[in-house]
Amino acid sequence: MPDRFPGYDVLSKRWTPSWNQKTREVINRRLALPNEPRFLTAEEFALVSAIAARIVPQPGHRPPVPVAALIDHQLDRDQGDGYRHAGMPPLREAWRQGLRALNAEAQAAHDGPFDQLRPSDQDALLTRMQKGELNDPAWGGMASGTFFRQRLAHDIVHAYYAHPTSWNQIGWGGPASPRGYVRMDVNERDPWEAAEVKDGDVEAARRKNRHVG
Repeated sequence: MPDRFPGYDVLSKRWTPSWNQKTREVINRRLALPNEPRFLTAEEFALVSAIAARIVPQPGHRPPVPVAALIDHQLDRDQGDGYRHAGMPPLREAWRQGLRALNAEAQAAHDGPFDQLRPSDQDALLTRMQKGELNDPAWGGMASGTFFRQRLAHDIVHAYYAHPTSWNQIGWGGPASPRGYVRMDVNERDPWEAAEVKDGDVEAARRKNRHVG
């Protein structure tokens, strides 16, 4: 995956007018999360890591987003959405049941846990889950397709794009408080926003991004 915003680091905004103290505190806490489980078991943590690697594959030129740690933090805080879809258990129960069921499906189809399967086999199982085609008894009363849409993919994608590494990847400046964004139309950027590679000119974008703040 090519780097569309070479040389850009959103954390260079940390002490500029782009971010206020509250923003710094929130992002500092996010960056300080240990990449190890506090709520999940070690096996569940490894399983979430394997799933995330298929749903949000990460570029090799940026430090990885600790998706499993962010999911674990959400579960440790028991921080749900404020609502729950019909047929879905509460947050923690849904994740535990879904992970258990996915491993049961992996064992039945490939004689091994999900995180030890070939990527192609992992993708096939996740595709079947998305379509609601997985129906091992371990799912209980929870539909596999609903779990995929409302919890697994939803939470993993939200976790990925809540982290500054992913902001670097897409050239986003993070929450601009109190500075704010001004040029909001298509293909317009404020001078302090990241410059994307244009016409293959990587070095020009890199020069501009050295001075973004």
